[in-house]
Amino acid sequence: MFGKNLVYLRKAHNWTQAELADRLDIARTTLGDYEREKTEPNFEMLTQLADLFNIDIDALITRAVYQEGVNIQPSSEQVKRYVDPSSEYLQAIDLVETKAEAGYLESFQDPEYIRDLPKLYLPYLPKNEYRGFEIEGDSMLPMESGSVIIGVKVESLEALRNQRTYIIITKREGMVYKRIQKNLAGNFLTAISDNPLFPAYDIDYDSIAEIWQYYAHLGFSDQSPESYLGGMVDRDMSERIGDIQQKVTEIYDRTTT
Repeated sequence: MFGKNLVYLRKAHNWTQAELADRLDIARTTLGDYEREKTEPNFEMLTQLADLFNIDIDALITRAVYQEGVNIQPSSEQVKRYVDPSSEYLQAIDLVETKAEAGYLESFQDPEYIRDLPKLYLPYLPKNEYRGFEIEGDSMLPMESGSVIIGVKVESLEALRNQRTYIIITKREGMVYKRIQKNLAGNFLTAISDNPLFPAYDIDYDSIAEIWQYYAHLGFSDQSPESYLGGMVDRDMSERIGDIQQKVTEIYDRTTT
């Protein structure tokens, strides 16, 4: 699509490939590769093209301008879209940090409290109600402690899907991030940790205040799979040794009393 748009815009200005290449200070063969989509221009070149044709970068690469025959927006607005939080192209997402969990549990229904939460800004999200939750602990490895889960609000428990992950706000457990399994015969779901060292447990539907389905996440570590798997093995071994020591102590106590 980009190549066809580029050809259309060049011809609309009555420029030959050589003339446009001169304006862009590139080789004509490079421009030809752009038009045939054999080579993709970098962001600097896209910005230069957008300025030259007075068109938005997004329209240049994602819309069939060669069919519509219209310019979408002056390109002088382009950079603002990516850096201005007030831009319609950025979705403001309320962020619940771990240090704010207790306050959120008390005030999640208070619009003023929600309005004062810190914000994340992400571009081009489908229209939904989103919220970000910082998670802690290693029960959902490889999702590491400190990651931010971007969730879409679930309006009905009937919409829950087995083996999907959710942020669950409960009266008893607080804020948890778990994979779920619905109980068809009862009025509860089972919360399952991806880390097998953590046991599953049940959550009554009546105790659920809010639930948000995983949409995306922000991670802040490049830890290798081997490193966290090794950590899990070490913790498992430590727990097993602890269990053995406890049993030995219990046997010793029984035999000496």
